[in-house]
Amino acid sequence: MNFLVSKNGSTAFQYFSKTKTCHSRECLCSSHAFVCSLQDKDAEEKGFNKRNLSLVTSDLLAAGSQTTSTTLRWALLFMILHPEIQSKVHKEIDKVIGRNRAPTMADQANMPYTNAVIHEIQRCADIIPTAVPHRTYRDTELQGFFIPKGTTIITNLTSVLKDETVWKKPNEFYPEHFLNEDGQFVRPEAFLPFSAGRRACLGEQLARMELFIFFTTLMQKFTFVIPEDQPRPRQDSRFALTNSPYPYQLRAVPR
Repeated sequence: MNFLVSKNGSTAFQYFSKTKTCHSRECLCSSHAFVCSLQDKDAEEKGFNKRNLSLVTSDLLAAGSQTTSTTLRWALLFMILHPEIQSKVHKEIDKVIGRNRAPTMADQANMPYTNAVIHEIQRCADIIPTAVPHRTYRDTELQGFFIPKGTTIITNLTSVLKDETVWKKPNEFYPEHFLNEDGQFVRPEAFLPFSAGRRACLGEQLARMELFIFFTTLMQKFTFVIPEDQPRPRQDSRFALTNSPYPYQLRAVPR
């Protein structure tokens, strides 16, 4: 992973460095803007350097793309394992959006079941069980425990996402966890896939939008099934940067 990040960061720097000298009004994307800043005389003092570029590339790879793609892999797995739930999602999409119009975020408020399914996918997948490590910047005390400055803090997200005192069926895929008696969407406080506190995931809002649009569009256009010549996929996970499903095959049938 370190090699991949370093390689991508170096490649990006070399590519943009070959282009003509940038001016602020010509920086049309974040990548160009970063390289423009690298060319400033006081770039180093402002923190713009090749190492910083590699770290930004790392964030884009690990946090900006892999988490969303892994969640969508879990989404399709749960759909082929639970065709009755997939059918309910199809019906809600057909009722609210139809087969032709593209989904928008404005549709989310009118699709409680689909929204519940997406949240249950995140809860069950639990792709980052310990979140990103944090560190205390000063001495503090929590519930009688003294925590000195500089202590690494790791949040056990699994403990809340699978808490038997909160979730009716913590170890099962059950979208009703996010629906009240009237069938309206609710989000329990224990739903914390993006970590907790002031330093939670900065991309949470973007990730929520991506998951809703991508998942709803896929469900609008296809029915996903297990190929006849394939065994039932396993539902447990393996850890590789994130909690990921084991490789599986599916068949996408146009609707």
